[in-house]
Amino acid sequence: MEWASNTLGCISGSVFYTISSGFRIVEERLIALHALARKFAVLTISSAGTCGAMGKEIIVVKDIIRWWVEKNKLEKLPLVAKGASSGRYFVSVLATVLKFNSIAIMIAEGLFDQMKIESYPPTLFMHMPKDIVRQKKIDKHMKILKKKGVDVAEIECMEFPLSPHLLADRIPGLDQSVSAKLFELFRKKGFIDENGYMKNDGRKTRWKEAVRESKIVSLDDHLTHYIQEELNLAFAYHEMASLHADRMFKWFESHMK
Repeated sequence: MEWASNTLGCISGSVFYTISSGFRIVEERLIALHALARKFAVLTISSAGTCGAMGKEIIVVKDIIRWWVEKNKLEKLPLVAKGASSGRYFVSVLATVLKFNSIAIMIAEGLFDQMKIESYPPTLFMHMPKDIVRQKKIDKHMKILKKKGVDVAEIECMEFPLSPHLLADRIPGLDQSVSAKLFELFRKKGFIDENGYMKNDGRKTRWKEAVRESKIVSLDDHLTHYIQEELNLAFAYHEMASLHADRMFKWFESHMK
């Protein structure tokens, strides 16, 4: 089985390996590990341009995928795609010029109201209902696709509580003791409620300042990006998520024929 993951624009370089190899997205790495465990061949593509770039990159990416498939002699296998970051819009357009067995679009509504939809592949929307504006757009686009006879489904990603060891469990290189100290600091500063839920989106939480001012937490600077990502995910407003990766791959596998 082949799998093309598109993180065009906002992320550059390979994102599927270890921190030491330079991956930028913790959740993307976890999704890739799920894919490999299920015997998918994985290709990830990032934009050389700016976030949200389209234009000729559609043709470039189509050619890259075809070249990679031929190079690895995978022509007879099903092809699926996941779009995240600005690639979530890109994949919705790419599916009009490249034949996929199915696609998944993460935390986005796609561009279905701006393009012709003919012979479109089954489409899975993975989103966070807390983003009400985006939820309404997704509902609208699901109706558009269904009217065209496209098989459509959605997976809702909900908020979840932090725990003393959660960050260490999800971020390679983050020590368990540091994770526990961060949890206690967040509790003390009122960033989380009595049940461990984030009170606000991680982007709007002044946790970095709290860490710098704290004398009990020593945190490597390179880990702050990954921690930020996981706090965003826990609040569940707008962030890539691997939590339902198994369901996504079951969706892909159910549309392989």
